[in-house]
Amino acid sequence: MLEIKDLSVAYPNAGTVLSSVSLTVRRGELLVLLGRSGAGKSSLLRAINYLVRPSAGSITVAGIGRLGDRRSLAVHRRQTGMVFQQHQLILRLTALDNVLLGCVGRYPAWHIGLPFSRTDVELAYDCLERVGLAHQALRRADELSGGQRQRVGIARALAQQPRLLLVDEPVASLDPQTADQIMALLQEIQRAQRLTAIVSLHQLELARRYAERIVGLASGRIVFDGTAGDLSSDDLTRIYRTVPVSADDLTASPPSVGTSKTVESFEHEMLVQDD
Repeated sequence: MLEIKDLSVAYPNAGTVLSSVSLTVRRGELLVLLGRSGAGKSSLLRAINYLVRPSAGSITVAGIGRLGDRRSLAVHRRQTGMVFQQHQLILRLTALDNVLLGCVGRYPAWHIGLPFSRTDVELAYDCLERVGLAHQALRRADELSGGQRQRVGIARALAQQPRLLLVDEPVASLDPQTADQIMALLQEIQRAQRLTAIVSLHQLELARRYAERIVGLASGRIVFDGTAGDLSSDDLTRIYRTVPVSADDLTASPPSVGTSKTVESFEHEMLVQDD
């Protein structure tokens, strides 16, 4: 579905935030990017959609080819739905109108400002129904709760009828119960529509519960790639460590037996820190 090779991203005032990231994403999988804030998760998601232009490396998409020129990016973006951490809704518009914005990419530029078709409206209602908000379709976005706004953002992405769904920290500002509901909803939609989904999270518990595959990031580098069951305490230390990760760290021998924490004790420490 998606092949990322030696991808790097650098910002003028922040330096390198991703360094030589290589990753193959299989069609139809739910992959979680796990790591602390600032690990490079959001930059990687944005680079996949070229909202941030990579400073090095390449991204190749099945059926499209290597991204970079205007044509390939236009096709890729039409097939890629994005759900943002801060929702990015137009608060003065209704939930339905916000979801309809997901249909804009299917039209030429001259169509902007013209009424949406009945087919588009029916699709938008259906997307709201899938996220449990059809009854709130005509309410303004600024009248909705944080969890409801996130559901509208998901519905807007679904209105694009995407093949790939990129979801950036969808539960960062939500209470634990609502966060779990949002992740369960994303998983249900991903499986029902056989979407390829890449979700960034910093919550270990949610990643372990919902991810088919976890890619751990630290200091802009991949430090783990496997299933939740593969995660060891040493892997968690690499992912959540506070000091920068160097290339040598990725090949270093793990701590000797008896010096590393158990996975359960590490999870307890992370939950305490989150509280």
